[in-house]
Amino acid sequence: MELWLRRGLTGLLACAALFGQSVLELPSGPAPARTPAFALLDSADAAQWQAWAKDSGWRVIVPGPGLAADAGMDARVKALAAAVEDAVRNGGVDAARVYLAGRGASVAAVFYAVSRMPDAWAAAFALGGSPQQAIDAGSLFAANFTNTPILWAGAAEGDQTLAEKLKDAGLNLEWRPANSLNIAGVVQWLAERTREDFPMAIDCETNSVAFARCYWTQAVKFDPAERNDVLPTTLVKPSSGAALDLGGFGYKADDPGPGVTVASLPGKYSGPLKLGDRIVELDGKPVGSAREYAETMRNATGEKDVAILVERAKERKRIETRIVLPRRQPAVTARVRAKYDPASKEIQIVSRTVTALRVTIPPRWLPATLNWNGLPLEEIQTPGCIALTIENELLHSEKCP
Repeated sequence: MELWLRRGLTGLLACAALFGQSVLELPSGPAPARTPAFALLDSADAAQWQAWAKDSGWRVIVPGPGLAADAGMDARVKALAAAVEDAVRNGGVDAARVYLAGRGASVAAVFYAVSRMPDAWAAAFALGGSPQQAIDAGSLFAANFTNTPILWAGAAEGDQTLAEKLKDAGLNLEWRPANSLNIAGVVQWLAERTREDFPMAIDCETNSVAFARCYWTQAVKFDPAERNDVLPTTLVKPSSGAALDLGGFGYKADDPGPGVTVASLPGKYSGPLKLGDRIVELDGKPVGSAREYAETMRNATGEKDVAILVERAKERKRIETRIVLPRRQPAVTARVRAKYDPASKEIQIVSRTVTALRVTIPPRWLPATLNWNGLPLEEIQTPGCIALTIENELLHSEKCP
């Protein structure tokens, strides 16, 4: 079972108190008219980030109090984006300097949120933890980090290797050891990066119409038949998703071992495991730690029969089981790559799997022409949103409703 990984960084991280409001005022005197802000998916971290932001005069934004405790990650990302919009509109926050941040168990959520809504943040910072669960969610697209860089301060063995793999996959990622950074350095790194409403080049990919906004474009309708081999997928390949066929069990991702302790079982569980069991061998090989066990599962490429050795109190029990793989449906994704060329005054758009698209054009780009997948739209004179559709190899346009 994949878990949001939680790692303590001794001497650096403190327990956080839960705050109920969406925007937390810093007790550091009057703030400038527009201030930068940390945006947090986990409101339990607010106190620690507030302490870190105090000296710089930054703000802290968390999802609003109406969010259900068991809300899924997509709902949390949307709630945080709404809280950011409210803080910009009513709280004096600078829209160009909102930085997504998280630590420990929230790190995977930071990577996930950048991929889901890349245009909501100027940059992101992840302290400790691991992005692995975001990868395994099958929604981490490298293209979405093009204009949203992320700094990951890793703290565990193997983090730098994973970071290099992500960079090779195309993520705009910088990795540093956690013990080499202080909060002043993090603030400086973030402050050097700002968000543009209308960057001249954008590139986004998604598997959901609900998360299809990309700065000044928004895909409205997908059609898998509208393939475009010029734009390959930028999906970071998930791990195999392999698991032991034991009815499901939970364990602490930072369990140092030896072995892996069964920390939770589903309701009405009828399998062979019991709470407190420690899996010490898998397929005849010792299980060193929870991290080692998770790596073994991620690297499994096929189903096969295996045996595990379980320590239960003072006894050892051999259990026959099987490594199984999830049945995943092929994902249909849409990608939009667009740019504005100031020399030719042309907006050039290339897309895959998109047949309806909204494009918002700022006044400074006009007059302009537009070309979408080789189909031209001449002499755009009015700024604002244009609704575009491709039908029977013809490009149609109208003002957005």
